[in-house]
Amino acid sequence: MQPYNYELNPQTIEAQSFRQIRELTSLDGLSPEQQQVSMRIVHSVGMPEIAAQVRFSENACVQGLLAIEQNRPILCDVEMVRQGITKRMLNQPPLCYLNDPRVPKLAKTLGETRSMAALEFWQPHLKESIVLIGNAPTALFRLLEMINKGADKPALIIGMPVGFVGAAESKQALWEQHQQLGIECITLLGRQGGSAVTCASLNALLRCHHGEMY
Repeated sequence: MQPYNYELNPQTIEAQSFRQIRELTSLDGLSPEQQQVSMRIVHSVGMPEIAAQVRFSENACVQGLLAIEQNRPILCDVEMVRQGITKRMLNQPPLCYLNDPRVPKLAKTLGETRSMAALEFWQPHLKESIVLIGNAPTALFRLLEMINKGADKPALIIGMPVGFVGAAESKQALWEQHQQLGIECITLLGRQGGSAVTCASLNALLRCHHGEMY
């Protein structure tokens, strides 16, 4: 068998990847930070065309970077999101309550999903936090309901749940209502999304904060 010819250096691989992404992706009109987030999303799925579905509220990146600077809590809907965040760039671990032993009983009592019930334990941490929802549309809907009823507002919501039931609708609701609710958000319209693009979005902001930009 002939030996495979492939790049081994991780820095070279990443640099070449993002050079190609810049060539293949329309980033016109985006701030440097918005460009980094969009490119990380493209990188996570290998689809330059997906950048057209990304939406940023007016001060999303500014508020996200400020929350990072202030070491505000990071709240995740699922463990896959929590585990995908670049840990070397964090000063405290992200929080995820989905597997908290109290959640299944609460979900059964309330007659709702575990993802929705887990948000009850977000309440003490919500103020000026960064929220990442990459899996459960029900969690994003519940968060919007909570904020509408007076819950503390996160500094930034990165809402990118994936799927065929409720995913596109929950993100559309986030995008259409963010100004009315007074929240900043980054979202990916349509059915596509998931843990990878969600944590990639935060990782992009973390890298911006540390001066690692392509």
